[in-house]
Amino acid sequence: MRTSDERTSGERTTVVDRGRFPDARTPWDDEEWRREALGWAERTIAARGWTETGPREVRVRPWSILVRLPIGEGGRDAVWLKTGAPDNAFEAGLSGALADWVPEHVMTPLAVDAERGWTLLPDGGPLFRGVLDRGEAGPGEWAAAVGRYARMQRLLLPHADRMSALGVPGARPRDLPGLLDELVEANPLFDTAERTALLRQRPRLVDWCAELDAYGVPDSLDHCDLHDGQILAPEPGRFTFFDWGDACVAHPFGSLLVPLRTVRERYGPEAAAPLVEAYLEPWESLGLPAAELRAAALLAVRLAALGRAGSWFRLFPGTPLADSHEASAYWVRDLFASEDAW
Repeated sequence: MRTSDERTSGERTTVVDRGRFPDARTPWDDEEWRREALGWAERTIAARGWTETGPREVRVRPWSILVRLPIGEGGRDAVWLKTGAPDNAFEAGLSGALADWVPEHVMTPLAVDAERGWTLLPDGGPLFRGVLDRGEAGPGEWAAAVGRYARMQRLLLPHADRMSALGVPGARPRDLPGLLDELVEANPLFDTAERTALLRQRPRLVDWCAELDAYGVPDSLDHCDLHDGQILAPEPGRFTFFDWGDACVAHPFGSLLVPLRTVRERYGPEAAAPLVEAYLEPWESLGLPAAELRAAALLAVRLAALGRAGSWFRLFPGTPLADSHEASAYWVRDLFASEDAW
C-alpha cells in the first residue's frame, strides 16, 4: 500500500509520497529541518537565476528523502534535493568527488553539503528503465551500459582509499567474514539452529575471499544496486550512473550481481553471457587470462550478496527494521545457496 499526503504553505503546494512506509521516521517531519534543507536548495536555485514553477513532490523512504523542485515553463524541468540516513550520508560527498574524478560517467551535482549529507542534482534525462519499457533498448544496450560502468570503475581504482576516507562502507574481500558474523548474530529471523548452520559455513567464505584476492583485481566502487532505475540514458549509447546510497568499496566485479539477475529475469539465461563479456572486456588489460577473469567474476558476484545484506540497515534512526531483517536474511542465505550466476 502506498501512502501520500498533500500540504500547502503560503502559495507552495507539496505532495508527499511515503510509499509503503507510513511509519518511517525521517527528518522530513521536522519543521526546522525542512526549513533549513529547502532553504538551502532555494538559495542555490535562485543563485542560478531559476524560479520554481509548480508543486514540490517529495519521496520519503526509510533510507532517504528526495524532493523534486520544478523549474522552467510548466514545471517540466526540475532539480532534485536528496538527503540520506546517517549511515549513507556519505553519498553527498561521494557524489561530489565522483563528479571530479569521472565526470563523463555520473551526474554533476549543482551543490553539495557533505557535512549535512545534502545534494542538489540536475535533471539527468530519461531513466534507462523507461527506455527499456518502451522497447527502445534491450539486452544489447544492457551490455553496453555495464561495459561503460566497468570503464568507470577502472578509472576509480586510484581513488579506493579516498572513497573509504569519505565514509563509503567497506565490503572488500577481507571485510566479508567479519560482516557475515555481524549480520548473522544481529538478525532475529535466524533461530539458533540456522545461525549455527550459517556460521559453520564461515570457513568456505574465508576460502572464497582468499581465492578472489589471489586474482589480484584491485578494489573499486561497487554501486551495490545497479538496476535499470539507477541508470540514466540521456541519448542512445550514453549512460549515466547515479544513486550511491547503497555503495561500498569492494571487489568491482560484485557490481554484476544485480544486472545479471535483472537481464536473466527479463530476457532469459541466454542474455547473461554477453553481459558478462561486455563487463569484463575493460578489465582485460590487467593481464589476467579470460578464464581467470570469469572465475573472479563468479566469486565476486556470489560474495556481493553480503554487501547487499549490509546495505539494508542504512536507515534513519527509529525506523522499524522488519523489512530490513527480512531482506538482509534473504541475501545472507543466498550467499551459500546460490548456484553459478551464468
